[in-house]
Amino acid sequence: MNYKLIALDIDGTLLNDDHEISKQTMETVKEVASRGAEIILCTGRGPQNSIPFMENLGLEGYVISHNGAATAKVTTREIVHQFPMNPIGLDPYIHFCRSQGIHFDVSTAFEMYVDSVEGLPVEVRSMYENYLTLPLNLPAWADFEAPIVKFTMFGESKVIDDAHKELSTWSHDFNMLRSGEYFIDLMHPDSSKGNALKMLASKRGIQQEEILAIGNYFNDITMLTYAGKGIAMENSPLEVKAAADETTLSNNDNGVHAALTKYCLS
Repeated sequence: MNYKLIALDIDGTLLNDDHEISKQTMETVKEVASRGAEIILCTGRGPQNSIPFMENLGLEGYVISHNGAATAKVTTREIVHQFPMNPIGLDPYIHFCRSQGIHFDVSTAFEMYVDSVEGLPVEVRSMYENYLTLPLNLPAWADFEAPIVKFTMFGESKVIDDAHKELSTWSHDFNMLRSGEYFIDLMHPDSSKGNALKMLASKRGIQQEEILAIGNYFNDITMLTYAGKGIAMENSPLEVKAAADETTLSNNDNGVHAALTKYCLS
């Protein structure tokens, strides 16, 4: 199959556990792009800390960010589509996080906000540094100048497991999902990587069967099942592997390189 659009998750997929793209994977992605395939990144990150990876790969085009909540054009930083949230609906979740001592942040397409930048614990500050993000202090809802697209809770895996269990008993006006071992995300109910990928493919005139997607976590399932070929990383949870068409090597063993070589360069 000649895949025209290739969607790659970033963390746990394109990047190894040292938060780097291996030289082999980088060269393979560039080679696939040089043969005419359109490469996009489809990530839980925002545009500001995902577009630099496209630039380092010498790629233009688009990034689907915030788990599908905002799609941005690389060269112009233009938001071509986003799913705005109702911020008032976030108030109970903020109260829950504060009462449980769980860190949270609020994102527009290009900015991220926290309760207090100055009061960030060392481990939280380190997390933002790993994700190339510099948060701002959270203003009142009325003072936001751009739509809010994502709300994220962050903590140790046991804390987030317990929070997810509790929140799963709530009635939600948002799409709630685990985007990583240490994260719970809330977004507009129509926001998902799969839905954003479908919208971008339609905009680009690309058919579903012409799309290949590679990911590793629960927030990747919708894009893996939408794509004509969905490939899970070996480091994926079992449920993600079950949703995919097949599994490649882990992110520490150049799994993206292996999958692209098999389906795009062979």
